[in-house]
Amino acid sequence: MTLNNDKTKDTETDTDGNSNSTAVASIGSPEEAPADFDKAIEAAGFGRFNLTLFVLAITATCANMFESTTMSYILPIAECDLHLTLTDKGVLNACAYAGMIISAIPWGYLSDTKGRRKVLVCGYFLTCICVLGSALSQNFIMLVTFKFLGGLMVNGPAAVLYTYLTELHGPKYRSHVLMVIGLITSLSLMLLPVMAWGIFPRDWGFVLFDSLEIHSWQIFLFVCAMPTLISGLLMTVLPESPKFLMSQGRNVQALRMLQRIYRINTGMPLDTYPIKSLVLEVPSREAHEDEVVYTIEEKTEPVKQQSGTLLESLRAGMLQMRPMFHKPLLGLALQCFTMQFTIFMGLNTIRLWLPQLFSSMADYESQFAGEDVSASMCTILEYSVNKTAETLTNHEDACSVPKTISIDMYLNNIIVSACGVVGYLLAGSIIRLIGTKSLLTYGLFISGILGLTLYWSINSLMTIIVSSAFITVACISISSLMGAVVALFPTQLRSLVVAIAMMFGRLGALSGNLLFPVFIQIGCLPPFVMVALVMLIAAVLSILVPNPKKATFT
Repeated sequence: MTLNNDKTKDTETDTDGNSNSTAVASIGSPEEAPADFDKAIEAAGFGRFNLTLFVLAITATCANMFESTTMSYILPIAECDLHLTLTDKGVLNACAYAGMIISAIPWGYLSDTKGRRKVLVCGYFLTCICVLGSALSQNFIMLVTFKFLGGLMVNGPAAVLYTYLTELHGPKYRSHVLMVIGLITSLSLMLLPVMAWGIFPRDWGFVLFDSLEIHSWQIFLFVCAMPTLISGLLMTVLPESPKFLMSQGRNVQALRMLQRIYRINTGMPLDTYPIKSLVLEVPSREAHEDEVVYTIEEKTEPVKQQSGTLLESLRAGMLQMRPMFHKPLLGLALQCFTMQFTIFMGLNTIRLWLPQLFSSMADYESQFAGEDVSASMCTILEYSVNKTAETLTNHEDACSVPKTISIDMYLNNIIVSACGVVGYLLAGSIIRLIGTKSLLTYGLFISGILGLTLYWSINSLMTIIVSSAFITVACISISSLMGAVVALFPTQLRSLVVAIAMMFGRLGALSGNLLFPVFIQIGCLPPFVMVALVMLIAAVLSILVPNPKKATFT
């Protein structure tokens, strides 16, 4: 499979000097008339190329989720090796998000100006290097540094992946793409505790190069680097998004990419691809009845590729971003960004602290087995705080025996992730029944109620049930929101908007994970009030989001 054709020049000209890179509508049969992107991608068919995209979706989604989630699994096992305080644990959970926040806008700009493919290739290879660095870390500072750099690198491909996959599917399949990614996300989260279960209990410690001590949790991080490496390798043979190329006026190159996709899907020769030319994209137009269209300035002539200076490139990029700061896009963008912040703050706070809570729950139940004690949420939080403090003040005694994690910790996390998989399988039917916007709003209201319900959890079984429901519903709501963002913004701004939305989401996750240990030390109720409040704020804002069904993919 050889799809990469980045070096193809798209500056062919006629004798009159006009660019041939963009087709203009001409008189002829309907089959010969220039096709828009939706018609062109549908004509390319659905087959082996889409299966390759599915493999990419699996490895890339695993890479994205592993980078932001692995710390939550190593905290209980690495507590003695790294001398971690409760605050240190919060910092390790949050540091990757700090890197993601800083890099969001630069990655979005690069994706919308230089292309989706370049960001995905470079981003995943650089992330792989950072993950391997974190696996070799010997202390808290080294681990925080590499996790921060990993977040810096992975945020670009993580945000662009949504756009890239939707732009390579026709209208018939596009609405299902984000839900499939959501399903894969849940499967990847279920894979993490399975991997931890298989690696952590093993006595695989050794010394590398006579200086680097390697423990089982570091081997776990080595394994977690594989999806990033595989994703980078896959992207080297996949094409640039034809939708992006058309938005840049590079229609000759876009048509060649579509022809290659057609050949892979159908096995037919390139010249049998039914589309012979592509329309010049003119996104600005009047909306049809009952339709919401957010677009940017009209292109009145084909776009010619220019090789300017870096300053000229930045100036062109700023001009492309200008509609983001005017009505109607500005209000819609701020609304989506605020929702992303609050949802991630609530969801990722609970999601990333669950392994620690389940570990403390298993230790507590093991220590007081046979006694008439209740493993309520408040009891577990108090036990966790005291246990961490004891490990620090009495390190030699507390860490004299290798740390063992109860099998219940792994099973509980697997159950939570499995519930997420089931939820995504049902999400498609629910969307057809009530619609994307209704699912978003109802899901966020339910998440808010479930977040507060965790405070009243009276035993481990109730904690598993409520946390599973909370994470499942909240994850589906995020997929619904990202689907709305992709549908409501124009192609030239789509990656930038998704990147900024993800930046606000990471900022929310960072804030939540830093505040959670602080609130725990204040009392049992404050952390769950925080989670419930932010989810309910997002639910109220979701009522004002335009219905994606009435939006056009532009």
